[in-house]
Amino acid sequence: MDRETRLAWLVDHYRRPRHRGALPNADARVPGGNPGCGDIVTLYLKAEPENDRVAAVTFEGVGCTLSQAAASILAERVNRDHPSFDEILASPPEAMLDLLGRDIAESRPGCALLALGTLKGAVKTVEMNRKLKAAGHTDEQIQELRRAVAQQGQATGVVVGEGAEAAATARPGAIAGH
Repeated sequence: MDRETRLAWLVDHYRRPRHRGALPNADARVPGGNPGCGDIVTLYLKAEPENDRVAAVTFEGVGCTLSQAAASILAERVNRDHPSFDEILASPPEAMLDLLGRDIAESRPGCALLALGTLKGAVKTVEMNRKLKAAGHTDEQIQELRRAVAQQGQATGVVVGEGAEAAATARPGAIAGH
């Protein structure tokens, strides 16, 4: 795909996002934020009950064209292919940059990779929840553990999990200054 066609494709996904909105009965709702520019993407993931495979994914978010188009493109692909958790976790950032177009995405990798990182966080959340429930933990205990993990991750730049919305919106004029 040439650059002009790829740009048109990205703008189309930004203006007419696919799989946008909350997912009823999601197994995970994971916000991801890019504090450097104010992008926010929240991924909703429903897992197949009997195996480690994605049944459905949707997203909500605000931010630049690249971050929101990437979320739409990723959601469209995941809902089409229903990948396993291992396939998602093994997906290299380079593959997403290639999909979006390196000439476009490499200058803003945080924006381009936000949805992928958040999707990986959602998969890890479902895996963790399944293990913790199997070990006898309550939903309240699991929520508290997630909050603690999120606090530790805020120093990395891209924030996934509890507190991502606050981190991304804490920077005044973040989205506009993109």
